[in-house]
Parts: sequence; structure tokens; C-alpha cells
Amino acid sequence: MDKIAVFSGLAHPELAGNICKCLKIKLSDAFVGRFSEGEIRVKINDNVRGKDVFIIQPTCPPSNENLMELLIMIDAMKRASATRITAVIPYFGYARQDRKDQPRVPITAKLVANLLTVAGANRILTMDLHAGQIQGFFDIPMDHLFAIGVFIEYFKKINLKDLVIVSPDVGGIKMARAYAKRIGASLAIIDKRRESPAKPEAMHILGEVDGKNAIIVDDLIATGSSLFEGVHALKKAGAKNIYAAISHGVLTGPAIERLDECKELKELVITDSIPLDGKKKHERIKVLSVAELLCEAIKRIHNEESISCLFD
Repeated sequence: MDKIAVFSGLAHPELAGNICKCLKIKLSDAFVGRFSEGEIRVKINDNVRGKDVFIIQPTCPPSNENLMELLIMIDAMKRASATRITAVIPYFGYARQDRKDQPRVPITAKLVANLLTVAGANRILTMDLHAGQIQGFFDIPMDHLFAIGVFIEYFKKINLKDLVIVSPDVGGIKMARAYAKRIGASLAIIDKRRESPAKPEAMHILGEVDGKNAIIVDDLIATGSSLFEGVHALKKAGAKNIYAAISHGVLTGPAIERLDECKELKELVITDSIPLDGKKKHERIKVLSVAELLCEAIKRIHNEESISCLFD
């Protein structure tokens, strides 16, 4: 492991530290700060010549700052003669604009892919993309991990009976089916229609949820409007305890206030792909670590081993 170096930007140094503990190496030293006018300043303090470099940096809010930090760090590593640079992006921001669904809109996910490649990244490691087709936007290798194993392990520990896995919309059926198969549960779908982009209205439930413990699975929660509408619909349909397993807890705007009001949701389970600051901490939010998952992927990439077993 003497040829591996793991660095962190300012987005999530705690996760980077936990990954290094798992790897049994020290987090490499880099200064990431600001010039007086606010421009990002980076200096790599450890020698990376000939090394396999991994930069841990989710592009979560503030997305522009964190993305720019990552790009500048990649450029610094490239100019310092690193053998290979892998951008480890547990949460890939700008993923929601992945196609032209309206006239005169950008495909921002493709733009970000181009920026990372041009900056000098040789490989991307990410988790639970908002849309799987984003993998095709990269002309460099990309490894796409899933947090399903982390969630399944947790729900098996709390030993829930009469389980139903719920997809919050038609687009999430594939993910929900994977959970249902792994945990041995039935499947249901929330059929909703949107009155406006900010206000979804859950209409009815496809599948049997009456008298069952329900787990809603999704890739991210932002304001929480879709999730909490779905929780109300499930409760109305007779579900017992309702949980949510969401990979990325973005939790913007009124999300925490909505969680306070939605007493029907027993627990919101998220991963630490995004740091949860003090204002967002809540007694009904459970955070699971993906450090071991990312650690195993980093080890396998460094050793030129297959990581296909981690895609499940």
C-alpha cells in the first residue's frame, strides 16, 4: 500500500478519514483553502510522483465550490506526476439534468463528466447515480457502486416482519425490485401525478401494503416533498411502520421541518455519502457508513482486481 495516496477536499474529510482507517493508511496531506478574493487555493504537501491517487470529494452543496475544489485538486495531482488519479465521488452532483427533456436546457451531467476528464482524472468511482445512463457520459473508466448491501444489512438487524419494498415512482422500480429480491419482500409502487415540479401529489398505491411494514427506497432526498407525500399515501392505504432508505441525504430547504411534521415515517435511513451537519441532525434520521464499501473498491482498483462483486 506504499504506492497509494488518499486525499480529501473540504466536502467530507470525515468520510475520507474513515476510508483511510479501513485501508490502514494515513490520510495524505493537502492544503485546500481560499485566496483573499475567494478563489480556491490548493497545495499538495505530500509527494505523489508515481503514486495511485484517490481524491475523496462528494459534489454535494455547496456544489459549485466542491466541484471546483475537486477539479483543481485533480489538476494539481496531474502536474505532480501521479501515475493514476481516481476521483472518488460518493455523491455525484449535477446528475438531475441528464437529458434534454425540455427545449433549450443543458445536459449538465455530461458537462461535469467532460470537466473531470479534461482536468486529468483517469477514473471515476461513484455510488447510486441519479440516472444510470450518466456512466455513458464518461470516456474514462467509471465504477458505479450501490448502497443496497449496507441498507439490507441494517434492516436485517432490526428484524422487520411482513415487509414490502416501495418504489416512490415508476422510475425507481428496478432499484425497488433489487431490494425486494435481496430481502425476500413483496413490491409496491406509488403512482403519483405532479401538479407542479415542486408539488407532487401521491394518487394511489400499486401493490398490497395493508398491515405490512413498508420501506421506501430511493437514491436521494432533497426537499422531501415526494417522500412525505408517499408516506401519507402508504399510511392511508393501511401500512404499519414506514421506513425510508435513501442513499444520499441532501436534505435541502424545508426537508427537516417536513420530517418533523411527518410522524408517520418511523425512520429515515441515509448513508454518509454527504456530511450531515448539526442543523440537519434528527432523532429519526439514521446514518449508515459507506466507508467500508468505498475502501474495498479502492483496494481492488489499486490491486487491479475485479470489483464487479461490489456492484450488486
